[in-house]
Amino acid sequence: MADLREAPFSFVVRKDDVVDLRFEGRPVKTLKAKQAVQFLNKMDRLDLHAEEAQLLMARVTGQFKMGNERMGKNNV
Repeated sequence: MADLREAPFSFVVRKDDVVDLRFEGRPVKTLKAKQAVQFLNKMDRLDLHAEEAQLLMARVTGQFKMGNERMGKNNV
């Protein structure tokens, strides 16, 4: 997984108030209506490149590790 300090996640708000979440520039999830509003409210309080904002975007996509998985001996 990419290092969240490198800010691999971003988002784009489209005209129709839909939010596209992107990972390394590629779209991975679209938020509409209530989900989009909740996401934008949370992001307003965070710096886009801060690790907390990157973690929030990773969690919202649901496709990425949350960082609490145990690492095996070979995965250091």
